[in-house]
Amino acid sequence: MTEDPMAYAKAMLDTHPDPPGGGSGVDPAAIARCAEACAECAQLSTMCADACLGEPTALEMRSCIRSDLDCADVCAATARVVARQTAFDTAVVRTLVAACAEICGASAEECERHAAHHAHCRICGEATRRCQQACEQLMLALA
Repeated sequence: MTEDPMAYAKAMLDTHPDPPGGGSGVDPAAIARCAEACAECAQLSTMCADACLGEPTALEMRSCIRSDLDCADVCAATARVVARQTAFDTAVVRTLVAACAEICGASAEECERHAAHHAHCRICGEATRRCQQACEQLMLALA
């Protein structure tokens, strides 16, 4: 196996007894990218919220903290649902992935407002943008 975490997700999809995307013909790499990006975004958004709480200006960071935590919860749920291939429900996945892309976009905007002063917000903003893009790519593949 490689050091690329997505290689593990793709390998799992390749070995799953059900076809990726419920036989919809969706590229397994798009599913793997979305699942991995969502899992990473959930982790980094949680870490960013925690870092914001540690800042001397934590009270001023309330919107960022809330946005980070909302994003983390939606991304964690999306990562788990997208990763499940048994009885894959394309409509449910599409709806959840669309919501995830939306919350990632909003969270990225909030983090980008603080990126010049807080490196953790810059890193989180980049991760949420990557996740937003992976979700948008999967939505297109599921269309």
